[in-house]
Amino acid sequence: MELFGRSVSHYIWRKSSTAFQKKNIIPTVKHGGGSVMVWGCFAASGPGRLAVINGTMNSAVYQKILKENVRPSVCDLKLKRTWVLQQDNDPKHTSKSTSEWLKKNKMKTLEWPSQSPDLNPIEMLWHDLKKVVRARKPSNVAELQQFSKDEWAKIPPQRCNRLIASYGKRLIAVVAAKGGPSSY
Repeated sequence: MELFGRSVSHYIWRKSSTAFQKKNIIPTVKHGGGSVMVWGCFAASGPGRLAVINGTMNSAVYQKILKENVRPSVCDLKLKRTWVLQQDNDPKHTSKSTSEWLKKNKMKTLEWPSQSPDLNPIEMLWHDLKKVVRARKPSNVAELQQFSKDEWAKIPPQRCNRLIASYGKRLIAVVAAKGGPSSY
C-alpha cells in the first residue's frame, strides 16, 4: 500500500490551455510518500488477522508473522482442522527454513502455480482494501497503517465467501485464457 507512490493514479478533467493552473497541478512528494507492507489472511467465513510488516521481510520475519497470526486467525474464524494455508511462490514462502517451519508446525499448504494472481482470491481483497484506504486519503504512513487495519476489519464475511465460492469460475477463466490474463 503506497501513500503517494507510482501505483496511485490521478485523473484531472480540465479544459485545454488550463494545464498549468494551480487547481490542475498535482503536487509531488520528494523521495516518495511512504508505504506500508502488510500480510493478511482470510477464509470463507471472513477476514483473519492483518499484520503490518516493518522493514524488510525475509524468511525469518515471514515465519514470525505466521506464528503470531495464522493460528489465532484460525481460532477467530472458527475453522475446523481441515484448513489449508495458501501462499504464493515468493522465495521467503518456499525457502528451506520456511518449508521446515511449516512442517514442524503442522501447517498444510496448497501447491500453487507461480505468477497466478487471477487465481489468488486474496488479490481481490488487496484491491478492495487499497481502494477504500485510498478513498480515506491518508496523509502519512501512520494513517495509512491505521486505515489499512480499520478497513481490513470491516471486510464483510459475505465478500470473503463470494471470493472462495467463485474460485471454480476463476479457474475455468484462466484455463480458457491458456494461463493468460482473465477477467478476474
